[in-house]
Amino acid sequence: MSHPENNLKNKVNSSGNWKIRFTSLDGVGAPSQFAPSSKINSTNSQTSHLEIPDLVCLSHLRWDFVYQRPQHLLSRCAKNRRVFFIEEPVFSPDANWRLDVSIRDSGVWVIVPHLSEGMSEEAIKMAQQAMLDALFEQAQVRSYILWYYTPMAMAFSSHLKPIAVVYDCMDELSAFKGAPPSLKTHEAALFSRADLVFTGGHSLYEVKRHQHHSVHAFPSSIERAHFAQARNLIEEPADQADIPHPRLGFYGVVDERMDIELLRGMAEARPHWHLVIIGPVVKIDPETLPRHPNIHYLGGKSYQELPAYLAGWDVALLPFAINESTRFISPTKTPEYLAAGKPVVSTPIRDVIRPYGQEGLVRIASTASEFVAAAEAAMNENIEASGWLQEVDAFLAQNSWDRTWGQMIQLIEAVIRDRMASVEKPAALPKSATSAPENRHAVSVKTSSTTALNR
Repeated sequence: MSHPENNLKNKVNSSGNWKIRFTSLDGVGAPSQFAPSSKINSTNSQTSHLEIPDLVCLSHLRWDFVYQRPQHLLSRCAKNRRVFFIEEPVFSPDANWRLDVSIRDSGVWVIVPHLSEGMSEEAIKMAQQAMLDALFEQAQVRSYILWYYTPMAMAFSSHLKPIAVVYDCMDELSAFKGAPPSLKTHEAALFSRADLVFTGGHSLYEVKRHQHHSVHAFPSSIERAHFAQARNLIEEPADQADIPHPRLGFYGVVDERMDIELLRGMAEARPHWHLVIIGPVVKIDPETLPRHPNIHYLGGKSYQELPAYLAGWDVALLPFAINESTRFISPTKTPEYLAAGKPVVSTPIRDVIRPYGQEGLVRIASTASEFVAAAEAAMNENIEASGWLQEVDAFLAQNSWDRTWGQMIQLIEAVIRDRMASVEKPAALPKSATSAPENRHAVSVKTSSTTALNR
């Protein structure tokens, strides 16, 4: 009788049991093959043939779910190198596994593994590792940066040999609802392997900086021009046009981080105010959301649509609950709301208080009654006459996703240069028998390319 583990290995290693499938997106024809690696554009004959390192991202997030930090950063990265964004598996009853491959307008290759339901953790790990190896072979991924959003990917990627490892820690994932028990163990392993750790905010930086030698805070940034459209847009989206004013809005993922009772309290305290909630509902029962005539759930919207909705709001809200899952968040929407020219009221989230609350750009409130008072004050303020809008613009002028990515890639390139220099450094020559006596105990130290590269 064959052993189940051997059967699994046979299936994993047999290309006849699964395949890489190129898929189309939004009516665009599917690519037939991977684009080749980018080359260094140089007139120097010794360097012009060299490949720019690819970037391979391992993520717990779906590329097409909500447009946020990974999309902003990796779309910029894809302007001059190949980027492979590898999602967590999708499970279905289908016994045939596959990798779905598609390419976005930004140039990012999105890779989605499809596996069978009911597989053991070991089987999932083996399948993901085999699929990853096959992807690397077919796409000819040779020199690459390995970029992690989820430490859980360490289970199937620790055998890889990148030229640099980056952990972009955008959230404290272990505090989120449904976090795997082994996440902290995998994160400790990732800290041991990473060359650089980026954090999504200052409070997360304060926690992580003691766990790694090279941690850098990169809080949420902004595409100012995109959201500044909200200051001039007139035409309302159809599903918001008939909602009366005043409108107080929120967009983002509606999950355990949302203070549901705060929304309920505001809606009841001011029945003539209308709360507009945009975004998908995940990890919580939609039936638990407050249902009042003046609360409007409009569902998810694309990144391109957001300015049109923002344009029609009187106040923008950050109604986050104060719990473990929000302890270290740095909401991307904070600078986006401000770029749209909208007054913002937030619960006391640390990375909103500092810097936005301290700079007087965002009002901070804890209870429903405080939120109501803060929102009323915001609606009564002439933001241009008060100088608030000018202060917002001056603050945001220091911030952009282009600048953030530029700083990140500089750090990464410094790591790669240092590593290449250590690999190429010639070994010290042993002293000859005729060396002077004071040098007879000199030690010859060799730099191991295997140690330097196989992190």
